[in-house]
Amino acid sequence: MGRAGNDLRMPRALITGISGQDGAYLAKLLLEKGYEVHGTTRAIDEARLFRLRELGVRGRIQVHAANVALRDDAQAILDAVRPNELYHLASQSSVSASFDNPAETLSPNIESTIHLLDAVRREHRDVRFYLSASGEMFGGDKSQPYTEADAFHPRSPYGTAKASSHWMTVNYRESYGVHACSGILFNHESPLRSETYVTRKITAAAARIAEGSTERLVLGNVSVQRDWGYAPEYVHAMWLMQQQDEPVDYIVSTGILHSLEEFAERAFRCVGLEWRDHTTTDERLFRSNEVRSSSGDPARAKAELGWSARTGLDEIIRIMVEHDRDLARRGLLPTP
Repeated sequence: MGRAGNDLRMPRALITGISGQDGAYLAKLLLEKGYEVHGTTRAIDEARLFRLRELGVRGRIQVHAANVALRDDAQAILDAVRPNELYHLASQSSVSASFDNPAETLSPNIESTIHLLDAVRREHRDVRFYLSASGEMFGGDKSQPYTEADAFHPRSPYGTAKASSHWMTVNYRESYGVHACSGILFNHESPLRSETYVTRKITAAAARIAEGSTERLVLGNVSVQRDWGYAPEYVHAMWLMQQQDEPVDYIVSTGILHSLEEFAERAFRCVGLEWRDHTTTDERLFRSNEVRSSSGDPARAKAELGWSARTGLDEIIRIMVEHDRDLARRGLLPTP
C-alpha cells in the first residue's frame, strides 16, 4: 500500500466541484497532508465558496473557473494544474432534483467523467483519477447491505448518471490501464450539507424552532431508511483509495440503517422538543419510485484500506444541530 518512490516534491491535487460539502472537506484534509490544492467551479463566485471559508482554507487553495463537462475545459485544467491526483466530485448531486431535470443531470455528470478520463488517458497518464460514485447506483430495498459484487439497478436519473460514470471509469481502467477508481459512497452528512437535502432541512428547522420560530417542518415519507455517515470521514476514504498501488473500487458506508423518522426525532430531541409537535407529512413529497431502504457493506474498505466509520448518527446530528442553532442565534440561518 502507498506511494512508492523518492519524489519529495509537494504532491498536487485537483478537486472538481470544490465548492461542495465533500470538496471543501477533502481540500482541508489534503492541505493537512501537505498537498498543493487546486479546485474547479463553473464560475468563481465567492459566495459559493463559503464552505472553504468556513473551514478556514479559502486562502490556501487555488480555485479555477472551469466547466469540466466541456472537453476543452477538462483538457485545459489538467494541462494547467498537472496534478498527481484528480478527485472528480463535480456533479448535480440531488436525487430529487434529478427527477425534475433528468437531462441536466445525465449530460454534465457523464460528459465530465468522459472528458477528464480521456484527458488523463491521452496526455496525463501519471494522474490518479478518483470518481465520487454513489450508493444510489444500487437502487435499494435489498435485505442485506450491498457489497461491491452486487448489481446496480438505479431508480433515479441521478443514480443512472452515477452508474454510467462508474462504468466509464472501470472501462478506462481496464481498457487503457489508467489509475482510475470509484468510491461508492452512501449518504454522508455534516453542517456543510445544503438545505436542499432533507437531513439539513431537519436540523435547520429544529434550530430555528428552538430559537423561537413558529414554522412547521414539512416532510415526505419518514419511514424510509438510509445509511448515514459523517462527511469528513468519507473524504478520508477517498484519499486512502488514491494511495493504493492498484486502483480498486470500494463501498464507503456505515452498514447501519436508520429511518428518517429516527433522524427527525433525534434532531428535535437535541433541542428538547418533540418532533411530532413541529412537523407535517405531505404525501406530495412522496416519490412514486421511492427507495425504501439502502445500506452498504464497508467490509472491504475496512480490510484493505483500514477505514471504518467512527462517528455515530447521534453525534452527527448533534454536530449539525449545534452548528445550525449557532447560525440561528446570529440571524444567519435562512428561513424556509
